[in-house]
Amino acid sequence: MAKRQGLVGNMLIAQSGGPTVVINQSLVGAVCEAKKHGVIRKIYGSRHGIKGILGEQFIDLGRESAATLEKVAQTPSSGLGSVRKKPKPEECAAMFQVMQKYDIRYFFYIGGNDSAETAHIVNEEAQRTGYELRCYHIPKTIDNDLLENDHTPGFGSGARFVACAFMGDNLDNRALPGVKINIVMGRHAGYLTAAAALGRQFDDDGPHLVYLPERPFDVEKFAADVKGVYARRGRCVVAVSEGISDKNGTPIAAAYTKEVDSHGNVQLSGSGALGDLLAGIIKSKTDISRVRADTLGYLQRSFPGVVSEVDAKEARTVGQLAVRHAVTGDPNGSIAIRRKPGAKYAVSFERVPLRNVAQKTRHMPDAFINAAGNDVTPAFIRYALPLVGKLPVIGRFKGYAVARK
Repeated sequence: MAKRQGLVGNMLIAQSGGPTVVINQSLVGAVCEAKKHGVIRKIYGSRHGIKGILGEQFIDLGRESAATLEKVAQTPSSGLGSVRKKPKPEECAAMFQVMQKYDIRYFFYIGGNDSAETAHIVNEEAQRTGYELRCYHIPKTIDNDLLENDHTPGFGSGARFVACAFMGDNLDNRALPGVKINIVMGRHAGYLTAAAALGRQFDDDGPHLVYLPERPFDVEKFAADVKGVYARRGRCVVAVSEGISDKNGTPIAAAYTKEVDSHGNVQLSGSGALGDLLAGIIKSKTDISRVRADTLGYLQRSFPGVVSEVDAKEARTVGQLAVRHAVTGDPNGSIAIRRKPGAKYAVSFERVPLRNVAQKTRHMPDAFINAAGNDVTPAFIRYALPLVGKLPVIGRFKGYAVARK
């Protein structure tokens, strides 16, 4: 396809799906880049994604000061508000009427695979109706499950939060031993739950067990695993993905909720039912008396103060490059992050077709999961550590391990 340049008109940008610590870096990166290109006359931000487009709830981002933009860039969660909505054909038609009214020729949607699907639907409908629109998806998801990407903006900071949370919980569990189970976000991909292992600094540090959606979850094996660790350590910290499923592929949490979003996803977060179930299993199948469970829930997405510097920088870059490609390159696509080979961490950025990212899910590779299916491998640690940055250092008395015997 021949590249087209010089399309004059206005720009519309929106955010969708679960917020992250660095999603506004992508937003501000795109806005600041757009100001450099004369073909983009006005820069509109839609409040709450495509709902805001349908309701014409726009913010003139071109009038915001540089100081305000930079403060927003460093602020967690979606500065424009977010949404979970899959547009119907008639809604696409209504959106194009709004875009024509505002002379929108550049559309950017920041989000995960469902958001990429929405961008793809909008792009396909624009082509079908003959409306000239350059449409780009800007990647974002703490689940780290987008195809074409080595990793996704939002994951590094989410992983940093999870690693720090488990470091603290491990210390708590060491002081008052027992079994502690933490439920972590991750519908189909276990990357965020696996990040719990990044904070281990001593041989006996938790999490001692890690359960991911990529492996079938067996109740009897789970109870035996916990009982074995407890017998050896006198305690056990467990990380569990909210999306764990049985051998038939049915999510364990699905038995406790029937709520789904417009993309058909079962709502797995927002309830402590899965943690309570797993704690109950340990209580009923072992003689361990102190068993507790927590669900980290939405805290993982927008917690201030745990931003990864690498994550923030890359989130900014994908926003900038989406605008640059739209103005000077291909008329539609998504920006993907690729890791360069070699021991030193480095990445490149590439434009990929929207259809390659839309709706599909990437999973943890087998090389990142141990043979028993209850922990990660050193390969995952090497992969993820550069993305989260330097973690807190934990101290311990030299005689502690001896005194425990």
